[in-house]
Amino acid sequence: MSTRSGVPDGIGRLANVTGLHPSELAGRLGRIFARDFPWSAPAWPVGLERPAPDRRLGVDYDTSWARAYPARLARAVMTDNLTRPLMHALATPTVRGEEVLDQCVSPTIFVANHSSHIDTGLLVSILPARLRHRTVVAAAADHFFDRRWKAHLWAFALGAVPIERHRVNRRSAALATDLVDDGWNLIIFPEGGRTRDGWLQPFRGGAAYVAAHTGRPVVPAYISGTREILAKGSSRLRRNPVTVTFGRPLWVEPGEGSRHFERRIEEAVASLADEAASDFFSARRRAYSAKTPSQRGPDASPWRRAWALAPRVPAQPGGNNHAYPPGMPHTNLNTPR
Repeated sequence: MSTRSGVPDGIGRLANVTGLHPSELAGRLGRIFARDFPWSAPAWPVGLERPAPDRRLGVDYDTSWARAYPARLARAVMTDNLTRPLMHALATPTVRGEEVLDQCVSPTIFVANHSSHIDTGLLVSILPARLRHRTVVAAAADHFFDRRWKAHLWAFALGAVPIERHRVNRRSAALATDLVDDGWNLIIFPEGGRTRDGWLQPFRGGAAYVAAHTGRPVVPAYISGTREILAKGSSRLRRNPVTVTFGRPLWVEPGEGSRHFERRIEEAVASLADEAASDFFSARRRAYSAKTPSQRGPDASPWRRAWALAPRVPAQPGGNNHAYPPGMPHTNLNTPR
C-alpha cells in the first residue's frame, strides 16, 4: 500500500469522506478494533467463578493405572516376550559391570546418558527380572505426554512417568521421590534429552535431588552404540552392536548438597564413557587422578565437534591417515595437489 506523508492511502481517502483529520480517524478506528468483543472471545463475567482448567496431559497426566497389578502383569509379558527380543535383535548388547546389577537392592536410581529413543527400552530389557518388573522411567512430559494416545502408550509400555525437563517442577519431583520411596526403581536421563552430536550434555539435578530425598543409591551407566541404531532426527532403524557399562553405586555423603552430588554423577558417567573407549584400568587410573577426558566435546562449531568425536583409524602407509566424520566429503591428504 503506498503512502503519502506517512498516511496510508485508504485512511486518507476515508478521512476526506468523513471530514476528519487522518490521525483522529486512525485513533477512532484503533479504539473500535481494540475492543474485545466481537473481534475476540468475550471476557469471563465478573463475579462468576471460573472453573479449573482441564489438565490431564503433560505433568498432570495420572499414571497410577499403569502401576496397578493388571497393567504391570501385561507389561511384564510384553517386555519379556517382545521388547527384550527386539532390543537384542537390534543391538546385541554387551553388558559390562553385571556384578553391580546382581548386588542392587530395590529401590535403585539408574542414571545414563541419552543418545537415542532406543536407550530406554534397551536399559529396561537388560535389567534382571527382579528389577525391571519394578521399574519406572522418567520421561519428558512435553514429548511423551503431550497427546493422550502417547501418554497411554508410554505409561503402559515402559512404566513412564511425566517429568518436567525444562524447569523445576514440584509435582514432577514429588512424584519421582514418592515412587522411589514406595519401592520403585527409577531410570532417569539427566541430560534432559537426546544428544545432538554424540557428546554428553550438561547434567541436570533431578537424579541427585531424588537420591538426596530418598537416601537411595544412584547407579551410573554409559550406553554406547544406540545413536547408530536410531539417532535424533532419524526415522530409520539400523542394527548396531551396543555396549552398556554400569558403574559402582553412588551414595549421597553426609552434608553433601545436590549440586555437588550431581557433579559426581556426571563425572562417574564420563569415566564410564572413557572406559568404553579404552579399558577398565586405564579409565580408573585417569578417574583417580582427576584426568578423565571431558565428554562434553570441544567448544567449537558442529563440524569440529563431529570431527573430534569421529573414531581414528590406524595409519596406513601411503593412504589416507585421517578419519573424517561419517558422510563428510574428503580427499586424500597424502595426494599431492
